[in-house]
Amino acid sequence: MTKMISWDDFQKVDMRVGTILEVDEFPEARNPAYKLKIDFGKEIGIKKSSAQVTSLYTPEDLVGKQVIAVVNFPKKQIGPFMSECLVLGAVQGMDVTLLTPNQAVANGLSIS
Repeated sequence: MTKMISWDDFQKVDMRVGTILEVDEFPEARNPAYKLKIDFGKEIGIKKSSAQVTSLYTPEDLVGKQVIAVVNFPKKQIGPFMSECLVLGAVQGMDVTLLTPNQAVANGLSIS
């Protein structure tokens, strides 16, 4: 059963739209992953993230793609890499389908 949260808890989660600028292989990761640089617009800037999306996406698929990410988690050390945000996706086994806007929007727009 899913644990319920309050509306106040949900409002603390800052989800934003960003555009992937760079994708690098991440061979040191425990599970296959990419290192991403994502532009969240002027207010937030560019953040780095590790994403386990290698089964469905190539680096070429990802550059220029808009994604949705949580931008207000503390930084997390993943091997030698410091992740600064959490890219959101729908998970089915080892496959992660990224959550994306269905049309282009401004980087940094808030999700509510």
